[in-house]
Amino acid sequence: MPTATAWSELEVAQVQGRSRLIACRNLQPLKILNPAAPTGSCHAVLSSYGGGMVAGDAIQLRIKSGVDTRLFVSSQSNTKIFKSIDGQVAEQQFCGELAKGALAVVFPDPVVPQAGSRYRQLQHWQLASSSLLLVADWLHSGRMDVGEKFEFHSFHSELQVRRQGRLVLLDRFAFNPQEHIATAPANFSTYQTVLSLYLIGNPTDPRFVRLAQQFKHLKLPIPDTPQFDLSGHDCLVSVTQVKPDVYVLRAAAHSRQALQPVCTQVLAVLAEKEFFGYNPLARKY
Repeated sequence: MPTATAWSELEVAQVQGRSRLIACRNLQPLKILNPAAPTGSCHAVLSSYGGGMVAGDAIQLRIKSGVDTRLFVSSQSNTKIFKSIDGQVAEQQFCGELAKGALAVVFPDPVVPQAGSRYRQLQHWQLASSSLLLVADWLHSGRMDVGEKFEFHSFHSELQVRRQGRLVLLDRFAFNPQEHIATAPANFSTYQTVLSLYLIGNPTDPRFVRLAQQFKHLKLPIPDTPQFDLSGHDCLVSVTQVKPDVYVLRAAAHSRQALQPVCTQVLAVLAEKEFFGYNPLARKY
């Protein structure tokens, strides 16, 4: 387990009208990249020195976004979790704080737990009354390109969000394929990749309203992409307004390709000038 002081840090503030990375401390195996953004936002890319996480790796990252900042956090590639030989767990923990008017989007590539791996991830966020947070949590069944499906040992995920000190979201998910039947209808059935999107903010914020509308729209077939009919069986999407200030979108698909249109539509909204003014992942996909 990491020590109390072994935290990487990422802090963003408004500097001359632009969101700038004013503090950055990354401890192995984490590496934080800061590509230039064409607008006044800040883009942080999380990477690793070994191309993934091995058993015993522990990443702890504190994120702090100042007043009216715009921060987009992504990953360089899939978060690959390698096999655990001695029972140790790879762990990743984020602790974030958003000030008044801040916008933060955490949109990493999927977690890919390989055969025999053990993984645990935690995210705890503190939001001001007028800040906005969008978090993506994406899980693959394994290395699907080589036919690996739910052969990992254990996966655990927890997301906790507080607004003005009040707990508004607590979502925990744990799965052990050795104890649970992955293909059961109550679990994953025939689907191999699952994506959860969490939207938390002020219900009167136009940005919150815009993203909530897009979430609801994703339950319908996506325009101009008839081959990805979300009302069919290749990709299933559900949207729930958990509370006035919380929306949760969950999607399951047979492949990443089938799920990509969901991401594309959400990223298209984030590219609007009220958000980032560009798509930080446009070149990636």
